Amino acid sequence: VQLQASGGGLVQPRGSVRLSCAVSGFPSSDLYTIAWFRQAPGKEREGVSYIADSTKFYAGSVKGRFTISRDNAKNTVYLQMNNVKPDDTAVYYCAARRGFRLIASAWGQQEHYDYWGKGTLVTVSS
Repeated sequence: VQLQASGGGLVQPRGSVRLSCAVSGFPSSDLYTIAWFRQAPGKEREGVSYIADSTKFYAGSVKGRFTISRDNAKNTVYLQMNNVKPDDTAVYYCAARRGFRLIASAWGQQEHYDYWGKGTLVTVSS
């Protein structure tokens, strides 16, 4: 199984950027769920968003600004980031979990994920 995150770069405050996570190695898209995490300089990695079928969760700091979606035909999960702020500057990682979906209190815990991709850096600055 491989996950490849892409789409990061330099974004101006209040701007938008879309991250992609290409997933390969699973025989079917309904066998895994995906989360986005991020790690800012000097801070711990934190959960940003999670998707499993129609279930979506968001961290409070991004709710209303970020949208997670998935295209099962392309085996790709997206994170649309709107109205970005300097505090959104971080390396963003996608992670995959085999099996059943997580509940709201668990999705942000890294130990629940089986596979991780290399991150993509998002820098929010004018």
